[in-house]
Amino acid sequence: MRSLKRIFLVVSGLLLIMMVLAFVLENQQSVAVLFLGWAGPQLPVSVLMIAALLVGMVIGPILGWLFMRRSGASGKRLV
Repeated sequence: MRSLKRIFLVVSGLLLIMMVLAFVLENQQSVAVLFLGWAGPQLPVSVLMIAALLVGMVIGPILGWLFMRRSGASGKRLV
């Protein structure tokens, strides 16, 4: 059973890596982001999308933790 779980995790990881690689290879067009008069460097679309994903993955849990802390529900779990 352990080896089946390990094989499933390895196959899932390889599929995820292949999907990310396909996304990066298909989105190589260079774009520049303009925001409030600030122009960013010319980067491929895939780099900007992955950077936005990673920033969201960091900011989302931080905001959730702050809202939970502010509401006083940090010690209470609904599950």
